[in-house]
Amino acid sequence: MKTKMGLKREKIIAFCAMIVFFVIGVICYAAFPEKRPDQPIRIMFKSTAGKVLFSHKEHADEDGYGLDCTDCHHYYEKGDPSTISCAECHMSESGEEEKVPKRSDALHSQCIGCHQKYGGGPDECSECHVL
Repeated sequence: MKTKMGLKREKIIAFCAMIVFFVIGVICYAAFPEKRPDQPIRIMFKSTAGKVLFSHKEHADEDGYGLDCTDCHHYYEKGDPSTISCAECHMSESGEEEKVPKRSDALHSQCIGCHQKYGGGPDECSECHVL
């Protein structure tokens, strides 16, 4: 049978070990962060009809649809992140620029047009606007 002093000592040792492991875990997490992928895996588009979770990896990977960057990003220049964003050209929903469709119209025509042309993919609003 253990004495109260023995139990207290074991609790202190266990508590100290827990603190040491916690500190080691925090240091390892901070020192060895996970490498960011070259391409985004998923992108969340926000809209008034509900958020759309777009799987970039599924569309761009060779194992997926194998689309080239320029299939969606019309003016993409490798290494220039400013040419990736839809918002760079397709400004806000205000539709100020008559020549360039607003972002939601551009995304709808790009996504739905591709799904209709090649088959597959969602074709109902609720299949994309789920969140």
